[in-house]
Amino acid sequence: MKIALEQARIAESVGEVPIGAVLVKDGAVIAAAHNAPRGQSDPTAHAEVLAIRAAAKALGRERLDGCEMWVTLEPCAMCAGAISHARIARLYYAAADPKGGAIDHGARVFEHQQCLHAPEVYSGMGEQEAGDLLRDFFKARR
Repeated sequence: MKIALEQARIAESVGEVPIGAVLVKDGAVIAAAHNAPRGQSDPTAHAEVLAIRAAAKALGRERLDGCEMWVTLEPCAMCAGAISHARIARLYYAAADPKGGAIDHGARVFEHQQCLHAPEVYSGMGEQEAGDLLRDFFKARR
């Protein structure tokens, strides 16, 4: 989660919403990314999606079975769908997102019958730091 939080700080430093994601395979980091929708002019450039793309390229395959994803905020529905399609084994997220999250809030993507793969989900690691980053980011813009 430390690396995901570092990625979130990078996002913040370039004016993006401070969210970071890391993919790990067999204990080794294979991809790390931060939110970049503004910088890439791409609404799908969420940290999770960018990390999944980089990990798939690094491994040379579209399925990321056996991988763990660490992300600083509860993934949205789009990212949850990408996590499912990538067949990620375990998802760890720091801060809950009652407004836009889709794991334990909102759509609860992994609970749907149509969801072809649901990872093991763990939450709360680094929650305070991730939450503070997000609160401070939005507070500065209001």
